[in-house]
Amino acid sequence: MIEGENLTKEERLQTEKHQRRKKNRSIYGMMAVFGLFFAGMAAYYLYFLVFASPTTMNNSYNTRISSQSTTVSRGSILSNDKELLAYSMEQEDGTEKRYYPYGAVFAHPIGYSQMGTTELENSYNYSMLTSSVPIWEQIYNDIMGEKNPGNSICTTLNAGLQRFCYDVLGEQKGAVVVMEPSTGRILAMVSKPSYDPNNLVADWDALISEENKDANLLNRATQGLYPPGSTFKLLTELAYIRENGETWQALRYTCNGTFAYNGLTLDCHDGHAHGEVDVRYGLAYSCNGIHATMGLALDRKDWLDMCQQFLFQQKLPIEIVNTPSTISLNEESSDWETILTSIGQGTVLETPLLNCMITSTIANGGVMMKPQLLDRIVNVEGKLVQQIEPQEYATLMSVPEATTLGAFMRSVVSEGTGGGAESEYGAVAGKTGSAEFTQAGDMHAWFTGFAPAENPKVAVTVILEGAGTGGDVAAPVAKQIFDYCLSHEIGTVQ
Repeated sequence: MIEGENLTKEERLQTEKHQRRKKNRSIYGMMAVFGLFFAGMAAYYLYFLVFASPTTMNNSYNTRISSQSTTVSRGSILSNDKELLAYSMEQEDGTEKRYYPYGAVFAHPIGYSQMGTTELENSYNYSMLTSSVPIWEQIYNDIMGEKNPGNSICTTLNAGLQRFCYDVLGEQKGAVVVMEPSTGRILAMVSKPSYDPNNLVADWDALISEENKDANLLNRATQGLYPPGSTFKLLTELAYIRENGETWQALRYTCNGTFAYNGLTLDCHDGHAHGEVDVRYGLAYSCNGIHATMGLALDRKDWLDMCQQFLFQQKLPIEIVNTPSTISLNEESSDWETILTSIGQGTVLETPLLNCMITSTIANGGVMMKPQLLDRIVNVEGKLVQQIEPQEYATLMSVPEATTLGAFMRSVVSEGTGGGAESEYGAVAGKTGSAEFTQAGDMHAWFTGFAPAENPKVAVTVILEGAGTGGDVAAPVAKQIFDYCLSHEIGTVQ
């Protein structure tokens, strides 16, 4: 007897229906697995296109780059005021040579494309070896055995301002960064000593030799780590204001020139006695004593968390190589370590770029913008291929906090240590820094600030290695840069 022969018609239908449901569940399960698989592939593909592809495309091991260089002539690099910063020309032997019209002036942000590639030459390697001329022209060039012209990248850098900043540094070692606070666009980035990328091959051995102590290849603006000195007091004051609500305004400290703590002493500059100061005038006069008092009163974990929000301990969101700024502060830190941290000494190390970004955040009402060196990509005819729009990184302080710190920074210049930075073309807000880096008391000179104070267009950060005090040395350099920017109407209005 055949199994199921005695089942009624209704029973057979129910059995068949049950069997179909079992089979369908298996099919649906397989469909779900494959669906998840394809969704994962799509998500990774999207991630690759948006985030990973530029790195992969520019990787020196990517053979596609080498193959493109045989069919595409490397595109040029331009300043935002349309000056040619780098271009390629074919030599008699058919090879291409890269030329840098400004020599050492733009060497650090632009980089080089011999002996490897660095900086913007590396970050946008793939873009400059991609051609966006019409397809019929590409076909014609292929038939004729000619290279297609690569796309050019237009930077945010202003050629006139870059040269001015380079010249104003003179023979001094150090760096300058000029930014638009409202956009994050970098208008100038100078590092000295520099090098001439036109002579890189001939100079290479000398540049990398152990006898060379100048670190010419190092971009001090993005990779140089320095104790920030009193410029760090901006973050000390912000942490204190946040932690103490309305009561921070009641803080008073009587400065006799020396802050004594458990047998150790911390002097104000030249032992100067500031008398009774509050938070505002403590910043204006750069009083170490009141900032040591603030630092000891702060919750160290919250303070560290805030500093990390301001991008200490991490890479900066910019196209070129940079070194993370560092700070060692935790609940186990000694009181003396905390005191030194409060005035930007001890274990605190910061890049000039991050210092300028923090300054720009204050100028921009508490919003930190991502620093930006590329403005747009164009084809050989100048037609737009891609426009790079400014991007917010994060809102890191409230408008009242930014307004308060901005007013304090104005006091630094109008009546405090930063008077040498005042511009005849607009009011300047800023902060000086004199950062000791040897036991003998040698100091790096800092100034960081923005102008016009009431409607910021530019932020400027200056570091001069071993030059002395920020007020005496760095502030006058910053003044010249502010004068140039404001008199030439460089920078955007917020």
